[in-house]
Amino acid sequence: MTDPIADFLTRIRNAYLAGKKVVEIPSSNMKVALTKILFEKGYILSWKLVEGEPFNTIKIALKYHPQTKTPAIKQIQRVSTPGLRKYADVKNMPRVLNGLGVAILSTSKGVITDKEARELNVGGEVICYVY
Repeated sequence: MTDPIADFLTRIRNAYLAGKKVVEIPSSNMKVALTKILFEKGYILSWKLVEGEPFNTIKIALKYHPQTKTPAIKQIQRVSTPGLRKYADVKNMPRVLNGLGVAILSTSKGVITDKEARELNVGGEVICYVY
């Protein structure tokens, strides 16, 4: 696998499209940080790190609207890829859906959202957009 972050995002996207309640994803520090942000922003119900013998996994409980059963995440898209990295400074920080969505960045302060990056006055690599 050449891009584990794209695999992480694709597994979540496919699980939502298939109507699954839970998705399991191989773990890494970056994936755990992305999962924490998705949980804090209300895009997933819950998550937990499962210690396993060959490797650890992340179990994510997906969130749907109670009446209409529509997914909480309408779109989740990879921005920076291993072949073409995308960076943004504070002045050119992306705004997803005029602030309704979230851009997740990898910065010197850790993996944070675009709003937090503006507050901390740091730029970084734009990992993905979620809305």
